[in-house]
Amino acid sequence: MKLDRKEILKALETITIAGEGKNMVESGAVANVVTFGDEVVVDLVLHTPAMHIKKRAEDDIKKTIHELVSPEAKVKVNTKVEAAVAENPNQIKGKAIPGIKNIIAVASGKGGVGKSTVTANLAVTLAKMGFSVGILDADIYGPSMPIMFDVENEKPISVVIDGKSKMKPVESYEVKILSIGFFTAPSQAVIWRGPMASKALNQMIFDADWGELDFMLIDLPPGTGDIHLSIVQSLPITGVVVVSTPQAVALADAKKGVSMFMSEAINVPVLGIIENMAYFTPEELPENKYYLFGKEGAKNLAADLDVPFLGEIPIVQSIREAGDYGRPAAMQTASAVENVFDEVTRNVVQETVKRNENLPASEVVKITTMAGCSAVKK
Repeated sequence: MKLDRKEILKALETITIAGEGKNMVESGAVANVVTFGDEVVVDLVLHTPAMHIKKRAEDDIKKTIHELVSPEAKVKVNTKVEAAVAENPNQIKGKAIPGIKNIIAVASGKGGVGKSTVTANLAVTLAKMGFSVGILDADIYGPSMPIMFDVENEKPISVVIDGKSKMKPVESYEVKILSIGFFTAPSQAVIWRGPMASKALNQMIFDADWGELDFMLIDLPPGTGDIHLSIVQSLPITGVVVVSTPQAVALADAKKGVSMFMSEAINVPVLGIIENMAYFTPEELPENKYYLFGKEGAKNLAADLDVPFLGEIPIVQSIREAGDYGRPAAMQTASAVENVFDEVTRNVVQETVKRNENLPASEVVKITTMAGCSAVKK
């Protein structure tokens, strides 16, 4: 007598394991079926260590094969128990966005170091260089891109792409922008828990018509928290730029930010560190530099961490004013500020090219547990 494997699988489809909800073939509990004449070996994978469920499943397999296939069949069941990984319904499903070549996250260890200002000026400088650029304002609780690009009163419109309704990013100074600030009143506080913030990010990332972009810049919130993990889980980040001022408090937090991205758990390339508010030069004393927050702190930190130093940005009143009035300072042609941002941006592009030449393509980070990020896979 020779047993038919297909016939056995059909018989096993009549058995449901307690707690599974599907038959054992459809649920994947039957890992393999091998026949040798009148012998059959069934490899069974269960997601519960309960002995009574294991015994019942094995007995049901033997009984069903004897009743529906052959009473003379010699049945052996090899059972393996594997703990099921609980799926987090609030976790963003990671995937690449077609048409976007490089995704650069701009981060800072602490707030108030000028991270959003740097992001806005990097974006307009890249656009002036001829690149197609977009900004995702991921600073959910303190969105500032609508102000910095003078589009506070704009709203993304809906467009139909391949039969699906999508958001069209607001465009200003040849930069495409999406921000939670477009969907809330200027005086309205965003009081959301992590899952709701992640859902909003998910919509701005995957339900938007970004089109073709050479660079997407992501303006992250300060610190190292839920939003950062959601971003690295949702998108294959090309690299991270960290912004810090030279003072010791800011540097300590910047170091933590670099450490998070460089950790084995996250492992996202750090393109380098930018030192903002590096020094002050009065107009009447153009040769003088006053290091109000310390000298070359971020540059020294970059050397200590063995990451590139991307440049320093001085304290200039026009940079602050330009951001407040919605026209990034790097757009001031033939100015010292424009030259500074040109140099920093060229360094970012150069490090991005090096990263793409020397490292494999980025993948999303798959976090299966949050306990110290101890079980993270890429």
